[in-house]
Amino acid sequence: MRVRVWAVVPAAGVGRRMGGGEPKQYRALLGRRVIEWVLERLLEPPSVAAAVVAVAADDPYWAGLQLAAEKPIYRVAGGAERQDSVRSALDRVAELADPADWVMVHDAARPCLSTAELTRLLATGMQHPDGALLAKPVADTLKRAAPPGVLPSDIAQVLETVPRDRLWQAQTPQLFPWQRLRTALEQACSEGVTVTDEAQAIERLGGQPLLVPGDPANLKITQPEDFALAAAILQAREAAAAEATAP
Repeated sequence: MRVRVWAVVPAAGVGRRMGGGEPKQYRALLGRRVIEWVLERLLEPPSVAAAVVAVAADDPYWAGLQLAAEKPIYRVAGGAERQDSVRSALDRVAELADPADWVMVHDAARPCLSTAELTRLLATGMQHPDGALLAKPVADTLKRAAPPGVLPSDIAQVLETVPRDRLWQAQTPQLFPWQRLRTALEQACSEGVTVTDEAQAIERLGGQPLLVPGDPANLKITQPEDFALAAAILQAREAAAAEATAP
């Protein structure tokens, strides 16, 4: 039996840090919407059967997307928190998947995922029972801030320096056996625990997912200035591909 992978994209967020307007996943990036770049890359590997996207129940933007994928893309209603959206998507996966299938969850605002790192994640993660996630070792010096005081809200005071040994910054996609992830998220929900990524839910079950080195270019758009950087990355990648195929 061929093991399949189901791509899940939680996309119900409104992107409050973007200053209003369209959510960041629907904003234009080099003539396309951010989420269109995301879905094109996720559906590229032969092992990926389909994508399930969780959007806000009253989302007015989804219908305007130009999705020309050859594989199915299912829309479901998301929730207030990321884990609620992922759980909703997994309910749809449960109607489609076999018990041995896997799921990979990717941020709707990470349009610069490369084919190479996606291939590496799938090849490595599906060999490990607890799955894997893309991540990068922390290179910068880390500071823990003192509790808020009388300083402006965007200013903090150093409390201490945090050792960065063995610290990694999590990225996405994150790849897990779909039933295991569903169980982990349901347990977190039943216990009133909010997890910030899917790996944390697996960790709460005692799992130890693999950390697969990701590309620093796999950035998550969070601020308006990130669009220019994402555009530069994608343009450079397209130019390199064109040069490689030129006669």
